[in-house]
Amino acid sequence: MKKIALLAALFAVLSCGPAAKTDPVTPDPTKPDPTPATPVTPVTPEEPSVTVPAFAKGVDISWVTEMEKKNYKFYTASGTEKECTALMKELGANAVRYRVWVNPTDGWCNKADVLVKAKRAQDLGLAIMIDFHYSDSWADPSKQNPPVAWKNMKVDEMATALAAHTKDVLQALKEAKVDVAWVQVGNETNTGMCLPVGAVSKDDVSGFVKLANAGYDAVKSVYPNALVITHHSNAHDLTKNKWFYTLIVNGGAKFDMIGLSLYPSYWDNKLNDYPDWTNYCNAALSNFQQLHTQYSKPVMLVEFGMPASKPDKAKAAMQFLLDGVKDFDWFKGIFYWEPEAEHGRNGYDYGAFSNGKSTGVIDLFK
Repeated sequence: MKKIALLAALFAVLSCGPAAKTDPVTPDPTKPDPTPATPVTPVTPEEPSVTVPAFAKGVDISWVTEMEKKNYKFYTASGTEKECTALMKELGANAVRYRVWVNPTDGWCNKADVLVKAKRAQDLGLAIMIDFHYSDSWADPSKQNPPVAWKNMKVDEMATALAAHTKDVLQALKEAKVDVAWVQVGNETNTGMCLPVGAVSKDDVSGFVKLANAGYDAVKSVYPNALVITHHSNAHDLTKNKWFYTLIVNGGAKFDMIGLSLYPSYWDNKLNDYPDWTNYCNAALSNFQQLHTQYSKPVMLVEFGMPASKPDKAKAAMQFLLDGVKDFDWFKGIFYWEPEAEHGRNGYDYGAFSNGKSTGVIDLFK
C-alpha cells in the first residue's frame, strides 16, 4: 500500500508542472467579443486661446524686431532693460497689432517676421490684431499699391491671390498655436486697396468689395471667431467716413467692425507748432457714436498717436479719449501706433518713448 501511495504522490507532483502549450483560440465571428477593446478618443490638436479683452488697450509695435536688429534697447522706468513686448504688458497694454506686407524688399513685416513677434505676444497672453496691407510696403490714404507680384492681375485673379496670402499667413500663425482676435482686411482703405483694381469711388466699389470679401472669407476659414475690421483714417471727419462706409455697405462688403485712425495734433507749418488736439478728439468721440448707430457695428480706434515731444499733451489727449468712451460697450479699444518709436531711432515723431523709456502715455492703460 505504501508503494501505491508513493506512486500516487509522485504522479500528483508531476501533474503540477508546466502546462502543455496550446494553440490560440480563434474568436467565433458569430458571437460578440466578450472583452471589447477600449474605445480610443481621437486627439484634437490644441487650439490657441487668449482671452479677448472687452476693451483693448493696444499697441502697434511692428517695428520692434527691426529696432532690435539695430541694437536699440528698451527700459523700465528704473532703467532695467526689458524686451519691448513684455515691457508694453508691464506698462498696461493687453493687446498688440502687427502689420503684414506681402513681399517686402528687406523682409521686415513679412510672414516670418510677424510670426516671431506674434509668438512673443501669445506667450505673454496678449490679444493679437493682424493688419494686412496687401502691399509690399506701406498702404495708407496716399498710396494703395498692390504687391509687385499682383500688379498685372485682373480683379478675380487678384481676389484669389489676396485670399491665398491671407490664409497662408494666418494658417502659419495658427499652426504655431497663436491666437488672433482681430484682422484688418486692408489698411486705411479710404480710397480702396490694391489700386486701381480695388478702388472705392462713388461710381464703383465692385472691385473693392470683391477683394474685401475674399479677405473676409479667408480670415473666417482659419479663425472663425476673429473679428474682421475695415479701416478708414480721419476719425474726426464724419463726412468722409460716412461716404466710405455707406458706399461699401451698399455694395455688399462684409466686415464685423469699424476701425479708425486719429492723429489729432500733426505738425502745422503755418503755426510752426503742433495744433491743439481737443477739436479733433471731441469730433472723434461724437463720430464714434454716430458711426456705430448708423452701421450697427462695434467701433475701435486702431491707430492713435500724439507728438512724443509733448508727453503732457499726449497723456491729456489719451486720457480724454479713455474717459470719453468708457461707458460705450460697443467701443472696443484704442491702439497706440508704434509707441516704442522715437525720432532719433525711426525718424518718427508720434511715438511715446524717449531714450528707450516710456513717456507715460502707455502707462495710462494700467
